[in-house]
Amino acid sequence: MSDSNINPKTINALIADLKDSRERTLALIDDLNSEQLIGPMLDTVNPLLWEIGHTAYFYEFWILRDLHGKDSFLENADALYDSINIAHDDRWNLPLLTLEETKTYMQQVLDAVIKVLQSANVSQRDIYLSRYGCFHEDMHTEAFTYTRRTLNYPAPKLSACHFDNESNNAQILNGDADITGGEYLLGAPQDISFCFDNEKWQHPVSVKPYSISRTATCYKEFADFVDDNGYKQQQYWSNEGWEWLQKHNVSAPNGWKKDKNNHWLIKQFDQWISLPANAAVIHINWFEANAWCKWAGRRLPSEAEWELAASGSPLNINEKRLYPWGEQPPTQKHANMDSRALGTINVNALPEGDSAFGCRQMLGNTWEWVADTFNPYPGFVADMYEDYSQPLFGNTKVLRGGAWSTRSRMIRNTWRTYYGPDRNDVFAGFRSCKL
Repeated sequence: MSDSNINPKTINALIADLKDSRERTLALIDDLNSEQLIGPMLDTVNPLLWEIGHTAYFYEFWILRDLHGKDSFLENADALYDSINIAHDDRWNLPLLTLEETKTYMQQVLDAVIKVLQSANVSQRDIYLSRYGCFHEDMHTEAFTYTRRTLNYPAPKLSACHFDNESNNAQILNGDADITGGEYLLGAPQDISFCFDNEKWQHPVSVKPYSISRTATCYKEFADFVDDNGYKQQQYWSNEGWEWLQKHNVSAPNGWKKDKNNHWLIKQFDQWISLPANAAVIHINWFEANAWCKWAGRRLPSEAEWELAASGSPLNINEKRLYPWGEQPPTQKHANMDSRALGTINVNALPEGDSAFGCRQMLGNTWEWVADTFNPYPGFVADMYEDYSQPLFGNTKVLRGGAWSTRSRMIRNTWRTYYGPDRNDVFAGFRSCKL
């Protein structure tokens, strides 16, 4: 039986998103040769040829096979693309399809999913799973993007790479926003149209009054820490952070080096550029962010403090805005997302995206580390994809807000992502709180 209350506009918009996500996937790999599509075996990346097939498999498994009982387009799809049961290092040794065969499989799956959505019997479950699959592919396109940088591939050639940088001339935003605490409802409300299991559900937490930086930490601010020999002074580092630093002989952030004039350069894909002093610092791991805070006499915000600063207002801390600026979906006037700039921009840009407390760019530009370890909210129940959150509880750290490469259609104030505290290859930075 179909759900009679499904709006055709909802279906059409979802199909457009599915096609757009697939277009982005292909744009991120179409300029790469066969050797680059496999790449070296590293802990932090997948072979891209495998990963693009996996994104299609996800739709096929959950929508076409699990929900509708259809056969796979491939006899060995599970043996090729089941990320739960195929060990990471084994993905380089699979009998993968050729690129053209992989694209054919991807198109077959996409066409079949669209056919389901356009059928007279389309259900709310079809819509939910299709949106879930779209966001899953969007998350992988962000991974494809940082993989290209990790492997020193050229910057991707994306048709959406346009950004209005006039707003970079915005007046410099200094200091902290002072936020009155209280009982805050952390997490997603139950009437939200879509969220992941780790956002469920909003619950009261006690937040003391605090002050949080109006902007993310910029390159110049982090360079001051590096130039002050911050990577050589153990008092700024947690025990685990110091062990990581010593083990890997780290003396500066990932992708930093000095030129012949002793000026910092940063790596942007396969190129080295002058350090963009006022842009948000990125490729910083949790250990490094925490060390900078200790050096600066500050601290990382808690997850509740970050979300309150993004979603609440001085008149009502539980206003729970969907986005910092309100309910209007993100545009390029609000946030640096969708790979429009191919990097972070000035932390003072985009004043139209400010939260009610005057915090800027809380969505986009850079993912922001918070102090918390990633754990479930009270009463947690796993969604259908049980391994989305559960395996990472207790051993990863939380990040909030999305990065320049994140697709704006999937971000909101309650979104939580997570990485190990040592991950400095992803598009992560931070903002800080007053002690």
